[in-house]
Amino acid sequence: MRAPQNGFTLIELMISLAVLGVLISLGAPGFVEWLQNQQIRGVAEATLNGLQVARGEAVRSNTPVRFQLVSDLTSACVLASDSVTAPVSVSWVVSLRDPTNKCDTKADPADPANPQIVQSRTSAEGSPNARATSVFVPSPPGPPAQAASTVTFAALGNVVANADATPSINKIDVTNINVTGATRPLRIIVNPGGSMRMCDPALALPEPRGCPAFP
Repeated sequence: MRAPQNGFTLIELMISLAVLGVLISLGAPGFVEWLQNQQIRGVAEATLNGLQVARGEAVRSNTPVRFQLVSDLTSACVLASDSVTAPVSVSWVVSLRDPTNKCDTKADPADPANPQIVQSRTSAEGSPNARATSVFVPSPPGPPAQAASTVTFAALGNVVANADATPSINKIDVTNINVTGATRPLRIIVNPGGSMRMCDPALALPEPRGCPAFP
């Protein structure tokens, strides 16, 4: 006598596929949103790392080192921020001198015009939709926040005036232009002493992930 065969019938398989399709369609928006928020975190962590590299290099080399947000990493690069509210590129360059129009230049200590780039990052590295808005916020509160693209660290690791006299970055807000639902922006704060931290502007202290009150 032939033993009965176990398995799915064609109807059962079609029903299973239909149910699976419904579940995927319900979960897809949340998954896409999660991916976009991961771009925010990736950019925030990379930007914080760039700031730390700049400060560490300043201390190591005993010379001022700058961190600059730039439009891209080509020979036509310019400072990224030209307004207080407009989102800007998250490409950045750590260098000893101004890398404007020279972001693709290899370091050459013998060339006095060389920007001496220590490290750089392009927005194409896994975060094309993330944006950073960098500003200088006066403290105590005074004039409105000013657009800022550069912060310079001295040999002691503290923040010093930029060579071009522009305001120094002390706050960077990272957002994502493609997140339409529950966005999770992150903030990086750079203190005058050179210390820096990443926090969640939606939370307040004493929550460990919260941001301190900022003017």
